[in-house]
Amino acid sequence: MNKILDRNTLKNNLEALRKEGKKIAFTNGCFDILHVGHVRYLREAKKTGDILVLALNSDSSVRAIKGEKRPLVGEEERAEVLAALEFIDFVTIFPELTPLELINYLKPDILIKGGDWPEDKVVGREEVKKWGGRVAIIPEVEGKSTTNIVEKIKKVYCSPQ
Repeated sequence: MNKILDRNTLKNNLEALRKEGKKIAFTNGCFDILHVGHVRYLREAKKTGDILVLALNSDSSVRAIKGEKRPLVGEEERAEVLAALEFIDFVTIFPELTPLELINYLKPDILIKGGDWPEDKVVGREEVKKWGGRVAIIPEVEGKSTTNIVEKIKKVYCSPQ
């Protein structure tokens, strides 16, 4: 089964799963270099619902958010790596700067973000609560980030020896 779907195919799949009584959990992000912080976060995110949808920022939206040098890994490869994780049910790529349009379109039951986001700053929280859903905040794994990995690589491989 292909787990990487466009938003329309994904919506159709989710509607069928809802009819079976499944709760849809939704998270999003850049996931540029997959690391243990991501894996632990996504494993916990899956526990909040029956189906975990990961909305992946497109290359253009990552550049707009993180700067011209990012992403380090292209959207198709990032999607493939994430789809290989057993606890992710579906991956979809979105080009917008925020996932609000996609959240409104898919109407997840649970909206999940990492602990580096206070709930009052989570995009889509009001909309999800309006249709009876909830927001779940997963504690972040301290010190584990793509930025830290990039800095370590620069220090180890780019510094004068």
